[in-house]
Amino acid sequence: MRALAGVALIAFLAQPAVPPQQAFAQEPAQPSEDRAAAAKRSAKVARPTPDTAANTKTNGDGAIGAQGDEQPTLLDQITAVSRTREAAIDSMASVSHVDGAAIERRMASSPQGLLFGVPGIALQADGNRTSSSVNIRGLQDFGRVATIVDGARQNFQRSGHGAQTMFWLDPELVQQVDVVRGPTANTFGSGAIGGVVYYETKDAGDVLRPDETWASLLTARYDTNGKGWTTSATGAGRLDENVDVLGNIVYRDFGDYKDGDRETVSGTGFDILSGMTKANIRPSDNSELKLGWVGASDSWTEGQDAYDMDMHQNTYTARYSIANDDGLVDLHINAAYGKTDLRQTFLRDVAQFNPVTAQPIVVRAGSSTSYDLETASLDLWNTSRFSTGVLAHELTYGGDIAKDDVVTTAAAGGADVYTPSGKRLVSGAYLQDKMTYGIFEAVTALRYDHYRLSGEGRETSEGDRLSPRITLGVSPFSGVLEGLQLYGSYAEGYRSPSVTETMISGFHPSGVAFPFLPNPNLKPETARTWEGGLNYKADSLIEGGDALRLKAAYFDNDVDDYIGGTTLSAFPTNAACPYTPGTLPICYQYQNFAKARLRGLEVEGFYEASWGYAGLSASVINGHTVSYTGLRADLTTVPSRQVTGQVGLRFLEDRLTVGAEVQYNGAPKGNKAAEDYTLVNTFASYKVADDFKLDLRVDNLFNKTYANPLNATTTSALYEPGLTVKISATKRFGG
Repeated sequence: MRALAGVALIAFLAQPAVPPQQAFAQEPAQPSEDRAAAAKRSAKVARPTPDTAANTKTNGDGAIGAQGDEQPTLLDQITAVSRTREAAIDSMASVSHVDGAAIERRMASSPQGLLFGVPGIALQADGNRTSSSVNIRGLQDFGRVATIVDGARQNFQRSGHGAQTMFWLDPELVQQVDVVRGPTANTFGSGAIGGVVYYETKDAGDVLRPDETWASLLTARYDTNGKGWTTSATGAGRLDENVDVLGNIVYRDFGDYKDGDRETVSGTGFDILSGMTKANIRPSDNSELKLGWVGASDSWTEGQDAYDMDMHQNTYTARYSIANDDGLVDLHINAAYGKTDLRQTFLRDVAQFNPVTAQPIVVRAGSSTSYDLETASLDLWNTSRFSTGVLAHELTYGGDIAKDDVVTTAAAGGADVYTPSGKRLVSGAYLQDKMTYGIFEAVTALRYDHYRLSGEGRETSEGDRLSPRITLGVSPFSGVLEGLQLYGSYAEGYRSPSVTETMISGFHPSGVAFPFLPNPNLKPETARTWEGGLNYKADSLIEGGDALRLKAAYFDNDVDDYIGGTTLSAFPTNAACPYTPGTLPICYQYQNFAKARLRGLEVEGFYEASWGYAGLSASVINGHTVSYTGLRADLTTVPSRQVTGQVGLRFLEDRLTVGAEVQYNGAPKGNKAAEDYTLVNTFASYKVADDFKLDLRVDNLFNKTYANPLNATTTSALYEPGLTVKISATKRFGG
């Protein structure tokens, strides 16, 4: 793989590449037609903002290739999760935006680092740092959170001990991330009762300067903890005014890291080769076609080096958009196909139980288990903007369909016990009307969902439902509070059972034997969420050109028919759990065993000025289940209570930026293994020359030993990296 990465880098050296828009040009880079058109078509005027919930400078910090001394323009960037082309600050929902400048400051080695400090969200990575499972407001796994890359939903799932759902995406490929918390984003497909995380990869228009036809960017980085090397090469070209292309390739080679006690954490090393290509074609002034590919090849070990893991993933996307000047047509058609193949190879003989007979067997070294997923999807919608009297409308209507085909094989024969083979088809249609009258806004929406599950030799499961949403907002103030909006919202979401939850069967394969039972009678989960919040934006508040953005929300989410794994007793005689001699007298089955109740508060604010920026975010989430028998239990998926502060200072005409981040994490209620901890990170970026930049970041400055609560149980805890110094050099070419 190193040889392959070397060949790729040599190829890219032959034709230069470009940096992300936010990091390499003080004057804003030429946007793609889709993003430029978004500003024109939006019913609202874009206004300045900083970064996260509010966005940051278009040039970023320590920019390469500054063009003169004029100040950059600040813009509230349109979020990818908005069907009506809104900025996060204008959305009457809990929406956060992380832009390219913030992503570069993170110097993330894995997706976990991209969302540092975004309230209400956590990522679980287990030992393999390159894969992630997203948690929003205490809900995760089995599609409760929709993870989307360039319009393609990431549905890969492998059950076992730890995270159940995971995705792979290298941070170097990402230009921006948008997060919607709660089921208010019901236009993004079925199941997202927790929310949506949408990753948008780089465009050529994000990195090419207006007067350039080509550019290249080479980056080399070293992480001290794990002795990790990262090399990245990006190339972009503008073939003519209507066609541009981009390619990016990234190779990472990391060893096992050490925690705060300087103990090596086994199984955390990896090597991964990732890449992407994208072409933007504009057939006319008001239309665009985006064609893209994102791929990854990853290797790591698991089970105290008992298994070698190899993952190959390819995602292909085609996105077409067209808009008319009359506002009645703003049409989008997105098609995607993705394939993920994960193979687990036994490195030594392993004693197990036969998944059919429960008899002891030995799985020989060299045997393998495979997990393959193919996902095909189609998503289309149109927004019509018009008025009826004094009432302005943004009417959005559309539909989507997605099909998952899961095929697994076990080393001992048959399908994998934890992750059965099967097919899932989900589809839906929706209608949403955003109405504006003076200081008042209202959003009403209705979504219809249908699902169908099937597996070889197993009963088919299907169902459907209508889910409403209504949001009311008012901006009643003037003067210094003119930018303050208050809103209230009620939304419902609907998640169908997954293939695994419905069709899991066979005997537990290792340690002890007991049967897993399928459950074709599982009911879908239904989430009902009340939310009250505020948005506030002010420009030139303290000095000319500064910007303040603030969002806050309280939510109350009840999930009916919550699905979870339940242990049944075989004694006394239980027809639902037949006893097999030689096994434990229990059975394990997914059931609608409870109602989940989650409450919380989220706040995030950002202030941008000539001297730099400052930000503060916080989230407090409490969650528990109440079983049908009245038994109450704390949810194990509730993340830390969190407060994050950050500050950045600019010097030497913005060529030097230095800053720090402080984050307090409070152990979630009911997790006896979790502990409070505080992290301190520092960073610096210096633009040595117009086309050469150095970056330095220190994560976990005080070498704190800590574990993500999602990876901490009463029997074990996976400790996160201790002190880590990251050094990066970036060289740019262009013409």
